[in-house]
Amino acid sequence: MSAASQDLYVAGCGTWLPPAMTTEQALADGHCERALATSTAMLAVAVADKEGPAQMAALAAEVALDRSGVDPARIALVLHSGLYFQGHALWAPASYVQRVAVGNRCPAIEVGQVSNGGMAALELARAYLLASPDREAALITTGDRMHLPGFDRWRSDPGTVYADGGTALVLSGREGFARLRSLVTVSEPRLEGMHRGGHPFGPPSVEDEPGTVDLGAHQRAYVAEAGSAFSVARVSAGQEAAITGALEAAGVTLADIGRVVLPHMGRRRLNAAFFSKWDIEPERTTWEFGRRTGHLGGGDPIAGFDHLVATRRIAPGELCLLVSVGAGFSWSCAVVELLEYPSWAAPSAAR
Repeated sequence: MSAASQDLYVAGCGTWLPPAMTTEQALADGHCERALATSTAMLAVAVADKEGPAQMAALAAEVALDRSGVDPARIALVLHSGLYFQGHALWAPASYVQRVAVGNRCPAIEVGQVSNGGMAALELARAYLLASPDREAALITTGDRMHLPGFDRWRSDPGTVYADGGTALVLSGREGFARLRSLVTVSEPRLEGMHRGGHPFGPPSVEDEPGTVDLGAHQRAYVAEAGSAFSVARVSAGQEAAITGALEAAGVTLADIGRVVLPHMGRRRLNAAFFSKWDIEPERTTWEFGRRTGHLGGGDPIAGFDHLVATRRIAPGELCLLVSVGAGFSWSCAVVELLEYPSWAAPSAAR
């Protein structure tokens, strides 16, 4: 479909995942406890053997670019986001992705915002493309490898199991198979301490924090000082502002949304934050995909949307809500309309 003035499109997307470790195998190997497996209801998590974060991002980027049909030379911006250590100190992973997957000399920039990095990059890419009609397309990538001794994918953040993998999306101002109807990002900096707790500032270690990250301890320390009521209210208000803002900007309601891409959290967290609060049936969401993949940091929205399209679990004309949240806190939400099935979407996939 061709673009009208000010319209932006998803021209291509891709996901690269390493083999999955089942939860039963993790239990047998002592990586997690039965109580955690039960509360999260996770079935498997993608675990890389040797691939680095930027390598997986570049592999996903090659898929997304090939699917998009966009000449890599026409990419006007490369944005890469990683939740965790990218493999080298004082190094630019966005430039690696650009060299391997794109090969041109446009700006290549790394975006933070933790688990909201992918959507934060989408927000920036949108503004960059709309700022000049000469800018045809932008490439957004995410990549992470969560590993010990610095991070325990099963225990460092109780309630969420962290995966390894890369994702990529090509945003175009010309054409694409899906149209970006709206995108809203909301921040609440009063919550930044929730992922810092009482941990002191100091010189960095190789992976920025000595020992194994314990986000549960940080959260408990923050809530003990700020109060549970304040913390819960601020988190809830931020998520609500992003979701309602995106729906209003698109001129639709939640009832108009056919599919919802949610963060790959455990079931207990999803029940509290989305299923119960917003009365969203799990069957309308990417829960079944997420529980077999694990949390890809900022890549959850891209991987989830890629999965829906590739398996034809979303139909042309249907609206999809992409929901993302990251420490800081920041929340992003987008409404995307599928215009047509791309050629790479499996023709025989059942919805």
